[in-house]
Amino acid sequence: MNIAIPVFGGLGLLLYGMNLMGSGLQKVAGKRLEKLIEVLTKNRIMAVLVGALVTMIIQSSSATTVMVVGFVNAGMMTLTQAVGIIMGANIGTTVTAQLIAFNLKDYAPIAVIIGILILLLWKDKKSKDLSDVLIGFGILFIGMDMMGVGLAPLADSPVFADIILKLNNPILASMVGMGLTTVLQSSSASIGILQGLAAQGLIDINIAFPILFGENIGTTTTALFSSIGANKTAKRAAMIHFLFNLIGTVIFMIILRKPVTMAVQMISPGNVSRQMANGHTFFNILNVAIQLPFANLLVKASEKLISGEDDITVESKYLDLRILETPSIALGLAVQETVRMGNLVEENLLRAKQTFVDGDFDKIEIVKEEEDRIDELEKEITKYLVELGKTSLSVEQKIKVNELINTINNLERVADHADNMSELAEIREEESTNISEKAKEELSEMFIVANEAFTKSVEAFKTKDKDIAREVLKLEEEVNRLEEINRIRHIRRLNEGSCNIDAGVLFLDAISNLERVSDHATNIANLVLDMD
Repeated sequence: MNIAIPVFGGLGLLLYGMNLMGSGLQKVAGKRLEKLIEVLTKNRIMAVLVGALVTMIIQSSSATTVMVVGFVNAGMMTLTQAVGIIMGANIGTTVTAQLIAFNLKDYAPIAVIIGILILLLWKDKKSKDLSDVLIGFGILFIGMDMMGVGLAPLADSPVFADIILKLNNPILASMVGMGLTTVLQSSSASIGILQGLAAQGLIDINIAFPILFGENIGTTTTALFSSIGANKTAKRAAMIHFLFNLIGTVIFMIILRKPVTMAVQMISPGNVSRQMANGHTFFNILNVAIQLPFANLLVKASEKLISGEDDITVESKYLDLRILETPSIALGLAVQETVRMGNLVEENLLRAKQTFVDGDFDKIEIVKEEEDRIDELEKEITKYLVELGKTSLSVEQKIKVNELINTINNLERVADHADNMSELAEIREEESTNISEKAKEELSEMFIVANEAFTKSVEAFKTKDKDIAREVLKLEEEVNRLEEINRIRHIRRLNEGSCNIDAGVLFLDAISNLERVSDHATNIANLVLDMD
């Protein structure tokens, strides 16, 4: 019990510290991390750098790989792009082991104190995010120190000595490493345990290396589990991660283990924790250098192992619950999905005009089907945003989530008005109601302005361009003017008998729906103008 409490307590603090520090770094990175989805590239070297950088920030190669599975599942990334980012994630995860090897336990309380003072004295968002990084950093090393104290008595344990002797078998040691990381779901945490044992002189580099190699295989299980329920392409991305680490482990166990062991011992003689950190870094950098030229073969191998066509996806294109582990990027994807919804609404609005004004009644059913799809998409985005709101978001990001919810609500209302116009077209068809050419001209003119207002509102939302948002407000004034003029003109036609009552009712309903379209476009534009 004297061993279990400090060891498991220290491990808990280590994991919590890593999580808090990673969360703080994500918030400090903010929009820079959101830009990741804009730099996805077929350039493998760039993909490796992106994977390494993101993993350094979020402090978890597993989370990065799960995120990649989500990107592939959403159709935003090809398997070729995924290979580079997965390889880069393995390099990025070595930073935590390097950090632990510095043994900064004496400075850990100072980091926590500074972090708490920042939290208490400064109330702005950036200061709070920085305090999370410092407090997480300090707790990480406090956890390592506590774990080291708990592990120290094992030096006198004959049972532990017997276990260590058995771990001289490299295959058994690799399996232990794989199992440990699978249970902890964090290669950084399991390597931290090894470094804690090394700091107490309980293991040397010869025993640690095979365990470390096994941990690299174990870290792939998170993505493999995550790919359950994803499409086949996403499953292949997870399989590539497993194959990459498995092949690398075999290469190192058979060919490179002794040279790398000699190299790290020469660089850091007597410091096993530092030797492990350097060995971990060498392993991952060399593994990338060896396998990157053969990335296409990894893709082909994954396609052989997981054959068949891709599964049918849901209505959304960019949303994937796996990516919620990285809230900054999940928020960026929610924005992209909202813009996509706006584009779908715009297309259906055009169809609605064709049904009612142009008399293309064959499109009525298409408008209704697309309206149902848009409704389902709105539900998916809303559900996703609710789940995103439960994650660790900054104040700015929470505001953004609220803006997105309001935006998709306005988009859905515009889709409803498009559907209303198709229903008016259906009545027109059933009752063989003719609309005068003059009324058609007025409707077409009003539609062009209302549609432009809506299109520009979506563009303003996408680009955050306030000048475009102001244009929407001017267009909305023009729509209101046209609605008033057209109403007066149409009543005059009714009084003169040049238009029948049935057509008149449909006309007035149509211009009313177009006016409401511009109102919702204005709501979206005002959200853009209110953005800080």
